[in-house]
Amino acid sequence: MNITIDKNSGYCFGVEFAIQMAEDELENESTLYCLGDIVHNRMEVERLHQRGLRIIDREQLQQLHDSKVLIRAHGEPPETYELALRNNLELIDASCPVVLKLQNRVKHAYDVSRRHEGQIVIYGQPGHAEVTGLAGQTGNRALIVMTEADLDQIDFARPVTLFSQTTKSTAGFYRMKQLIADRIAAAGGSLDSFDANDSICRQVSNREPALAKFAVEHDVVVFVSGRKSSNGKALFSVVNQTNARSYFVENDQDINDEWFVGASSVGICGATSTPMWLMQRVADRIEQVALEAA
Repeated sequence: MNITIDKNSGYCFGVEFAIQMAEDELENESTLYCLGDIVHNRMEVERLHQRGLRIIDREQLQQLHDSKVLIRAHGEPPETYELALRNNLELIDASCPVVLKLQNRVKHAYDVSRRHEGQIVIYGQPGHAEVTGLAGQTGNRALIVMTEADLDQIDFARPVTLFSQTTKSTAGFYRMKQLIADRIAAAGGSLDSFDANDSICRQVSNREPALAKFAVEHDVVVFVSGRKSSNGKALFSVVNQTNARSYFVENDQDINDEWFVGASSVGICGATSTPMWLMQRVADRIEQVALEAA
């Protein structure tokens, strides 16, 4: 059996940068706090926990004083920085530059829209860390939409400015854009008052066609990702639509030997939050399956 790991899978530069910052800090610190999971991958979080990284939530942050806290790649709303000043927290800011740029765009669009009674709409997962940071730029007045039913929040008689969470599906964003345009037209509004911004990270979106190509090159595809990863869900859907023999796993323990019956080629790929060492571990497990079946 030929087993291939997709060389284009694995960490995006934002996640890689955040993990490198954490590891560099832990060279000199026994404990470093991180607001939320540094990456949506349980295995990597556990590895860094062993090195001294401690994950805290927002409530725990309120009680923390005189400590170092890592801001992960997803970015944070303004109130997090205000709290850090009050509690004398030193922030190690690993916010992804793409996310920071988008936060600035959302803030500017919000300031402009207030003059025209406009609405900021974000296509993204409610409660996701990046979306929380984006909504924070609007004083949490942005409307968060994921499904067609969520569009009922929007007043289509007023101007609409649409952005996307950086890790969402490109196809999903353009479907949402069309649905909003259709609703505006049905309400008798003007599309001149609709500004749709494709703010999806190109390092993420460019993986979609590459993964689709990779998926058709193999009999079986194993996609490795944390179950909480929004990007992982989006990219797996691309793989699964291309190759029906595609399987989502969190780690090597999820492997089912029966998946590989009759297969001569297996491809392993993953999300932007999937470490290469974990994909290699999955490859080693599949190689063991193949040897046992021989």
